[in-house]
Amino acid sequence: MFYFLHALVWVITLLPLRILYVLSDIFYPIVYYIIKYRKSVVRTNIEKSFPEKSKKELRKIERGFYRFFCDLFIESIYQININDAEIKRRFEFVNADAILQHYAEKNGVMIMTSHYGNWEWGTNFSLFSDKKVASCQIYKQLSNVKFNALMYKLRAKHGGINIEKRELLRAILRLKSENNFALYWMISDQTPAQKKIHYWTNFLNQDTPALTGSEQLARKFDYPVYYAEVKCIKRGYYQCELIPISLEPAKTEEFEITEKYMQMLQKTIEAQPEYWLWSHRRWKYARN
Repeated sequence: MFYFLHALVWVITLLPLRILYVLSDIFYPIVYYIIKYRKSVVRTNIEKSFPEKSKKELRKIERGFYRFFCDLFIESIYQININDAEIKRRFEFVNADAILQHYAEKNGVMIMTSHYGNWEWGTNFSLFSDKKVASCQIYKQLSNVKFNALMYKLRAKHGGINIEKRELLRAILRLKSENNFALYWMISDQTPAQKKIHYWTNFLNQDTPALTGSEQLARKFDYPVYYAEVKCIKRGYYQCELIPISLEPAKTEEFEITEKYMQMLQKTIEAQPEYWLWSHRRWKYARN
């Protein structure tokens, strides 16, 4: 069944994206009104995040999220046949020169990203440099072996390097010992495992546990830290601005980088809330 579906998707994604968006428009009412995919989770998350908004405003955000969620599904499978030129046309990086300068000076860089906009397309940074750049996306291995292999292949299609999160420290140490360095793209808005919660903050009007792994590695190796702020310019087009969080992380206070990242992400979400992954059970733990 997996191979049949893969072949079917491969054929479908030969169509231009503007035509595939028609499928997204068809999927939207099915997912939102009939299947109601995680609707209670989405609604609760949005309502608690924006207590000052009216019911009409909250439902507008909710519907906007589901419309984008269907677009994101289409854009994700479209990676099967998308070429380098189209990726570069649809996903633009701002301030990339600063990142590349650190790399040229033989320094690793930690880039804190999130489940906002099309984060899968953001893994193709190596396309935007004239020189070969070791651009590594950190991922969690999926339980489905075949699906994991497919996503691994898609994420490496345009030159990105996949590093499973449990192998990250070993990978950094190995590259550093070989006098090689890389850009490390870290999705940092997930919920940490309950036993690994080290820091809580107020995020979107809620008491929220934060991942601290990016900060810990940055402080350990003194790698500059940037925030990848994604903006959705129009349907199927994104801009990612790379904003410094700390250029000397070894000199920062504990959790300072994490707190700044969470504040920056909150501003991004507040500006265009429909593009964040509201279906994630972000607030499943309470502080003891």
